[in-house]
Amino acid sequence: MNIALIAHDRKKDDLIQFALAYEPILSEHALYATGTTGQRIVDETDLSVTRFRSGPLGGDQQIGAMIAQDEMDMIIFFRDPLTAQPHEPDVTALIRLCDVYGIPLATNMGTAEVLLKGLKEGFIDWRLLGERRG
Repeated sequence: MNIALIAHDRKKDDLIQFALAYEPILSEHALYATGTTGQRIVDETDLSVTRFRSGPLGGDQQIGAMIAQDEMDMIIFFRDPLTAQPHEPDVTALIRLCDVYGIPLATNMGTAEVLLKGLKEGFIDWRLLGERRG
């Protein structure tokens, strides 16, 4: 499956900790990330990640385009709810696209753990159905 990993600046350390803890599960899937987050994952884990631009420079929108093309299966986005984000409209648009297309989305570590454990157990295999997966 295609999984996007995104984190606001103050949540990047949490996402790295999460990626290290769930590296065995994440390594079985194609990973995508926004700029700095993706680089940190590559530098601090053994995971392979396709990197997009940073969020404020269009990375969120690049991931959104994959959602709209039915090319993304899950989003893990550790958001910082206590800091204003200059690209908040892009963040809102990404979350909206997840709702429109039924893409599993975690915005915190607790929900992300549930999604990955469900992924491991096959609870998200319904994403493999459809014409694009042939």
